[in-house]
Amino acid sequence: MYRRSWSAGAAALVMAASLAGCSDQVTVAPPMDPATPRLVRELAAARGVVPFPKPAPVRTALVQLGQALAFDKVLSGNHDVSCTSCHLPAFSTSDGRSLSIGAGGSGFGPARTHPDGTLIPRNSPPMFNLGALRHMFWDGRVEVGDDGKFHTPAGAQLTPAMTSVFEFGALSAQPMFPVLSRAEMRGQSGNELTDIPDDSADLIWAALMKRLGAIPEYRTMFETAYPGVKFEDMNFAYASNAIAGFIVDQMTFTNSPWDRFLAGDDNALSPQQLEGAETFLVAKCSTCHNGSTFSDDKFHDVAVVQLGPGEGNGATLTDDFGRMNVTGNLADKYLFRTTPLRNVELTPPYGHDGAYTTLRAFIEHYSESDKKLLEFDPKDLDASLQTMLLTSNKQDILANRDTLLKGVELTPDVVDKLVAYMGALTDDAARDLSRIIPASVPSGLPVDRP
Repeated sequence: MYRRSWSAGAAALVMAASLAGCSDQVTVAPPMDPATPRLVRELAAARGVVPFPKPAPVRTALVQLGQALAFDKVLSGNHDVSCTSCHLPAFSTSDGRSLSIGAGGSGFGPARTHPDGTLIPRNSPPMFNLGALRHMFWDGRVEVGDDGKFHTPAGAQLTPAMTSVFEFGALSAQPMFPVLSRAEMRGQSGNELTDIPDDSADLIWAALMKRLGAIPEYRTMFETAYPGVKFEDMNFAYASNAIAGFIVDQMTFTNSPWDRFLAGDDNALSPQQLEGAETFLVAKCSTCHNGSTFSDDKFHDVAVVQLGPGEGNGATLTDDFGRMNVTGNLADKYLFRTTPLRNVELTPPYGHDGAYTTLRAFIEHYSESDKKLLEFDPKDLDASLQTMLLTSNKQDILANRDTLLKGVELTPDVVDKLVAYMGALTDDAARDLSRIIPASVPSGLPVDRP
């Protein structure tokens, strides 16, 4: 068992925690030593938990174009959903649902419904600070590899002429893919996009540019955002890159209490938050939740239950094999990208399928996660999801559970401190995003204002 001793310094603490396997049970004993702020900063540096660098300025015309496109339902097949229908400012760029509802739905956030009960198989991830990540989506199916090349489900259809437009890494490619999904944006029938075969991404993208080109205001906005390029010479990558530019410019937050603490403000954190930071950094949490985003940008099986329609995997076709669906490697089964933690308290539910409705419950899950998986009670979930819990795969999930989780136990007091620390990762500017909603969009279609 690890107990705090600052006498040997932060480096010794990290070494001791590593040799002890970061402990079977984490306890932190008061009172807090006056030297703690300095040593917590040293621990953060040792664990690679670093400040988030402010991104380079994004040109105004590109941000304005990206904002319009993100809120405009013209990008959906039947003009009934926009990017922000599942990434609502009112819900901190998520939607407050375990599983989202896309094309064909009505209403907003938790109150959104679909006449056929259709659900998106995964939780809607927030848009905060995405420009620093190399992998997009829960399974990382859009990524920039070590070779600097883009790897996506579109394969060769995402051409060099398209990737040469991208200015914001993997994030620039991300908006190219929800528009291809029938459940998310394209719809099942009733429009020219749904008549295009699913494997013809290039034709769908071209059809979307034709739509946009028929709107004079968009033609002007595109050519202003990309000086010297005629609209006729543009492809959908220009639209996708603009949405990414908007996300980087408007949804990158770098002024949380934790940021101010790292910058030298000893009073930025409450005593409980500081103790939570100490626990987080010494225990196994920061092994995966590190870097400037609090995500190692890698993939792990953390023993989260499977619920919802799934990704067509397993005997029931309602399972979700996660990263394995991208790589084909059995070792990647049930692995999902490490959740970034900035502003995390604002974006429930949690997990790839939103199985945990509160942040405290999700943190508690990591304590004896094997038992939590086997004993999972869906009572806190929406009634429609309680009947969509898959139980036949639990042993399979445990067989691939990350070894880091073995033996981890968190006392209620430690959970309290970790929850408090998560609150220190919230930038107050992220609490009210109503300012990013445009008054109107060039298509004239209604803008969602929940």
